[in-house]
Amino acid sequence: MGVRKRESAERRKEVLNGMTISKFNNCPTSPRKMRMVAELIRGKEINLALHILKFNQKAPASKLEKVLLSAISNWQQKNKDERIEDYGLIVKSVFIDSARQLKRLRPAPQGRGNRIRKRSNHVTIILESKNSIENNVQEEEINQEEENQE
Repeated sequence: MGVRKRESAERRKEVLNGMTISKFNNCPTSPRKMRMVAELIRGKEINLALHILKFNQKAPASKLEKVLLSAISNWQQKNKDERIEDYGLIVKSVFIDSARQLKRLRPAPQGRGNRIRKRSNHVTIILESKNSIENNVQEEEINQEEENQE
């Protein structure tokens, strides 16, 4: 492996070290409907996000809740001796990407057939602790001050 490639891999690992990711591929829900629910939890604390999803009437809320619970358990596996309450985890970002479409035909007048597209999506949730966000902001401010002094 080349030096440049190794260094970029190490930088990527450092960035991902404070984050926890959970994915759900080929979720059989329209991406548009899932994005409406995802907007509700983006940037919220995990307890608040779980309550929002639990009491939301929309169908994608239950699927999104499972992905969030998976992300929380991933964080616990990464940090076995730590308590979630001490870190103040928040939902840093939620990505809803469209996935494959199942194409079906519905009979239409005069012998034609209309296409029905049954859409699905990929859900990615990234959790991060408030402490690491504050530390990153402070480091960036310090770096900017050092650049201004030079």
